[in-house]
Amino acid sequence: MTPMILAGSSNVPLATAIAARLGTRPIARCLDRYPDAELHVVLRESVRDQDIFIVQPTCPPADQHLMELLFLADACRRAGAARVTAVVPYFAYARQDTRADGDVPIGARVVAEVIESVGIARLITMDLHTPELEGFFRIPVEHVSATKALADAVRPAVSESTVIVAPDTGAIRIAEHYQRMLGCPMVIVRKSRLDRQGASLQGIVGDDVSGRTPIVVDDMIATGATVEAAVNGLLAAGCTPGITVVATHALFVDSAITRLHSLPLKQIVVTNTVDRRSPLLFPARVVDVAGLLADTIARLHRSALPGRSLLRA
Repeated sequence: MTPMILAGSSNVPLATAIAARLGTRPIARCLDRYPDAELHVVLRESVRDQDIFIVQPTCPPADQHLMELLFLADACRRAGAARVTAVVPYFAYARQDTRADGDVPIGARVVAEVIESVGIARLITMDLHTPELEGFFRIPVEHVSATKALADAVRPAVSESTVIVAPDTGAIRIAEHYQRMLGCPMVIVRKSRLDRQGASLQGIVGDDVSGRTPIVVDDMIATGATVEAAVNGLLAAGCTPGITVVATHALFVDSAITRLHSLPLKQIVVTNTVDRRSPLLFPARVVDVAGLLADTIARLHRSALPGRSLLRA
């Protein structure tokens, strides 16, 4: 039995590529809206007794894509699927994992509980902003990383002058991964966030970056404010222009594209976890992660016991 791929609307090209690597195609389905904008989901193929993998990154608009995932999962469960796995390469609300004040929700926990409530038995995700998010789930979480693929993509440009840069303290862990894989020294940019759109530099911790060529690494680029603050700080500290930026998730929301276009970047290297439907104004390289996700799906599918209902397995 081949695993069945069901695509939400957030990244159909990725779902189609994953299905192709598995020797199949996405399940036929209908996603539309009633006149009052309520979501309507219909499965056009039988999923009874099948191992279903719903590919739906919860990129912007996150609420809309999350609701699609929930409706698709519930439709599969009610149609008799043996097991439903959510493939969510970009997981929204991961940054809302703690309470800075007493009057705010823990958004990541809320999303985890809702996902479990619709009969999803397992989650596959990629380079979570907060790896500790796995502890919010009672279902198994398969955490896949694109850092090796991204490191391989920039490896030809690495030289003795290269330095890996964590653009804030939250990116230290991922920067350490790149440091080990590429064999370069690492520095940390300390920043303070002004608001949801801006950040200011406080200092650079580590080796002198004067005359060095930075590779700035992070898990995601949203507004581009963190990258902007880091790049300006590195330039002020004397690094060479032509900086490379590497991130798994290319959200590029709000004014990010204009902001990044204004920086002296050599290239931005990202993956296709987010479907980019508008042109970019700067040199970008997209690393395909369909193979990584397809391999993960195939492995989990093979681990299923034949003849057994796998819901909640």
